[in-house]
Amino acid sequence: MELQLSHSSAICEGAIQITGSKSETNRLLLLQALYPEIEIKNGSASDDSVAMTQALISNATTIDIHHAGTAMRFLTAYFSIQRGRQVVLTGSQRMQERPIRILVEALQSLGAQITYQKEEGYPPLLIQGTTLNKKDVTLSAQVSSQYITALMLIAPRLPKGLSLHLEGKITSMPYLKMTQALLESLGIAVVFEGQTIRIAPAKEVNAILQVVESDWSSASYFFSLVALAKKAKINLRSYKKESLQGDSGLMKIYEQLGVASHIAGETLYLEKKPMEEKKHLKLDLATMPDIAQTIAVTCYGLGISCDLYGLHTLKIKETDRLVALHTELSKLGAQIQVTQNSLHLQPGSNFVEGVRIATYNDHRMAMAFAPLALKVPLAIEDPGVVSKSFPTFWDDLQTLQFVVN
Repeated sequence: MELQLSHSSAICEGAIQITGSKSETNRLLLLQALYPEIEIKNGSASDDSVAMTQALISNATTIDIHHAGTAMRFLTAYFSIQRGRQVVLTGSQRMQERPIRILVEALQSLGAQITYQKEEGYPPLLIQGTTLNKKDVTLSAQVSSQYITALMLIAPRLPKGLSLHLEGKITSMPYLKMTQALLESLGIAVVFEGQTIRIAPAKEVNAILQVVESDWSSASYFFSLVALAKKAKINLRSYKKESLQGDSGLMKIYEQLGVASHIAGETLYLEKKPMEEKKHLKLDLATMPDIAQTIAVTCYGLGISCDLYGLHTLKIKETDRLVALHTELSKLGAQIQVTQNSLHLQPGSNFVEGVRIATYNDHRMAMAFAPLALKVPLAIEDPGVVSKSFPTFWDDLQTLQFVVN
């Protein structure tokens, strides 16, 4: 199946309600499973969060989380402390190719009973729940922050709490700070100093309503739309000035790409503005790798070059996102090079018409390329993949006068 996407005027005006942050929601879902007194509002409607919810309420002996990478990491930690319960945790074929050894070994060093069912270092996992009596664990900080977050989330339920010692440069620091802030909002004591995170045990937490902020990664596609449009005014709900999400850094980045933005109340206002003469964008996206695809496509649409760094975690996502970007942007006529951790795009926007964008089971590939339909009609393969994080995406584009067939 493919979706034909175009826009007759390249003028976009409208208001969109963005689903709650997947990152916040999945953290809170796991914490709610550990502390049922927590109440969640405006949770994400994404496939990942649905998979997480279903896994947490299931009594099955085999749990299949399909493509949900966050759920795989978080649930590995969660089931390891469910004393007396045995679970096989598995996922899609791609999920069984995504490494999890670092997290498994960290949990095993604390006393977890986890064995690999197929290939060493990869799901599926056989997990025998037990009590983790040790409190000190050391692991590399240069891997997915979800490994570290998984440990942080179960830490208050360990008898002695947890002391996490991180080695090397910390990747995606904003995601760790988000986890810290959510734990602290529940009254859990967290000390994050240098390369060490200490979390105290907690038998109970503050029974407060947790309202999830809308997802900033999902907002990125609308920043791109505004940048590529001839004229645009788009309002997005519901956002906070003091966001826990690292991708809120979008506002400063897209200011350089012709997008004026501000938050008033719970609304994020975006408007097209004249862009200063700009021929090149250089960014380190180590703290916000999920928006790399969006920014690369925006730059190509604007005809400017970019050098994007800090992208090493993109190699182990739903697909190898760097290779996928190289392949699909090249189809459109882009001159692009990628390395193990960077992307380099040459200026130019001689768009090839009628291109079919492959999505590789990756929601972000579909949504990152969609704004280019303001410049040239294109087709998106497997459009349903957006349900992973943003189920209403194509409907929302129609409210902005896109033609979606």
